[in-house]
Amino acid sequence: MSRLPKRCVFSHDACANQFLFMLSGGEIFFFLRAATVSETRVSLNFRTLPKAEVHIHLEGCFDTATIVHLAAENNVPLPRPEAELLTFEGLSDFLNFLDFICGLCRTRDQLAKAAYAFCERLRDAGTGYADVIVNPTHWHSWRDNLGGMIDGLDAGFAAAEQDGLPPVGLCVSLLRQQSAQQAIEVVEELGRLRHPRIVALSVDGNEAAAGRTGQKFADAFRLAGKIGLKRTAHAGESSGPDGVRDAIFLLEADRIDHGVRAIEDAELMTILVDRQIALGVCPSSNLILGLYPDLEAHPLDRLRQAGVLVSVNTDDPALLATDLPQEFAGCATAYGWDRETCRAVAATSINASFANADIKARLLRDLSAW
Repeated sequence: MSRLPKRCVFSHDACANQFLFMLSGGEIFFFLRAATVSETRVSLNFRTLPKAEVHIHLEGCFDTATIVHLAAENNVPLPRPEAELLTFEGLSDFLNFLDFICGLCRTRDQLAKAAYAFCERLRDAGTGYADVIVNPTHWHSWRDNLGGMIDGLDAGFAAAEQDGLPPVGLCVSLLRQQSAQQAIEVVEELGRLRHPRIVALSVDGNEAAAGRTGQKFADAFRLAGKIGLKRTAHAGESSGPDGVRDAIFLLEADRIDHGVRAIEDAELMTILVDRQIALGVCPSSNLILGLYPDLEAHPLDRLRQAGVLVSVNTDDPALLATDLPQEFAGCATAYGWDRETCRAVAATSINASFANADIKARLLRDLSAW
């Protein structure tokens, strides 16, 4: 997630499976019905669909109850009433809220519990593996202790795996506002740690506000490749196709988060197809942030039909009140996807993930039987 309208309010009617988005000033309302076509919903069970998730932020996976509990545990007042926690006054307020959430994880045990809860979320969605993005700049108590933060999260992920919950790879993300030197220092620390949980270097943040940052982070991403990390980057959301080009040619990204605005550049789409670079697309996030008015206007299926590798993801599921089965159901409904198309998109998520070969092989075997 990289930008929000000036003022937005999210609410979710679980019974109706619909989302309400309100943009003040223009009094604009729309509903995203995730699974309202009975034929698609009855014939395809997306919770049992073997799949991976490759674009999801741990910072966006704290539900309201957990936030309230952590605040009480730390004797910290909520920034606003509980009923209004997910009401944001623009991007600055949203990012400050992420800082608030992550600032509540002050101990190793709290980090471990957050990681374990993330794996429970994956299980509940029927997701077999995830590359989860974590941006250390949001986690105040751990800014000078990246190793301790990773160890705490790893403790929770490892305990979850021992209990039979889905495995997780960690993508450590830079913030676009960081300097080139700060980015290199992060990668150097990752190189010193050589922690097996870390699978990739990422970069996220507001593309529109930060401008083109590919050149600034090129050396850090090059170093990440040298120490054996995969590379992924948010691009082509609040930035246009140029952001995707920078991710490919300057950051040498193995996978691109969002990337949907590549649809505006036919040559770029050819490059994505030729290089088999997958996009981690987050449909509901794009709609709620106003990038497209509805799924029919969203370019996900046009990209897929053009041969671009696309996967379906949730971005910040707790804050957007969604999950992966709902995202698949919404796409299947809007685009008329049949079982084979859904299976192909799920296969892309597995193949494009940074999971090890054994995990990929198991998920693909399960997928072939779905």
